[in-house]
Amino acid sequence: MNPYIEILRPGNALMGAISIVLIAIIDKTISIPIILAMMAVFFETAAGNVINDYFDYKIDLINKPERPIPSGRISPKSGRNYAYLQFLLATICGFLITYLTDNWIPFAIVLMADVILYLYAYKLKSTPLIGNLTVGFMTGFGFVFGGFTLNNPQIITTSIFLGFFAMVMTTAREIIKDIEDIEGDKVEGAKTLPILIGERIPAILAVCLIIIDCILCPLLYYYQIFGIYYLFVIAIAVILFIYSAILILKSQDRETAHKASKYLKIGILIAFVSFIFGTI
Repeated sequence: MNPYIEILRPGNALMGAISIVLIAIIDKTISIPIILAMMAVFFETAAGNVINDYFDYKIDLINKPERPIPSGRISPKSGRNYAYLQFLLATICGFLITYLTDNWIPFAIVLMADVILYLYAYKLKSTPLIGNLTVGFMTGFGFVFGGFTLNNPQIITTSIFLGFFAMVMTTAREIIKDIEDIEGDKVEGAKTLPILIGERIPAILAVCLIIIDCILCPLLYYYQIFGIYYLFVIAIAVILFIYSAILILKSQDRETAHKASKYLKIGILIAFVSFIFGTI
């Protein structure tokens, strides 16, 4: 794969854009602002991925030496400038949304995301729990961005609920990823929760967050946000969430943390699919 495509982590960037797709499906709306919102989230997520690789390339020499920058396929300077380009493209999309909808909030959200993602990569990532919460917050905020792009009060409320769900589960996954990456983080001098207090307590915290989301899942049907088909699909995601929680609770070694993180990611994708089925 071309290193300039690989460093974007297009799968993650597309997953971020899915939040806008889901909001559009729920509202049964397709428009130029929605398409621009999808592009903005894609570029913003890609920018976060690239700038994170730029600041973390020393850690990745240990944890992920195959990545484009630590492997030498992209120089650190080129990676940094490439991240700036993605930030600029996202910002332009945000400005166009505001111009077309006469609503300043989408542009403000994109500008805020630019700052937060840069600060996360530069400093917040190595801050205990704050870094995990930042990633969770930004993931959930994609839904909120979609809600404000449509500027429909009911959809905004729904987007906040879905955003909270995504924020909680993503934060849990980020904590587990810190357990997985503890060796490289120690070498770089990062102060993640597993480094400061050991792996057991962060694992328990991640499990608690997973349980919270599992409890929230039926509420989306109870409050008639989604229909009956949602329950059938979300049940599969809940099984994966619980299985991931059991895995990380039983063992916090690197391999187990990797498996738990992978199953959580699959579960989140299935949960997103359940949102689509819930609109039928």
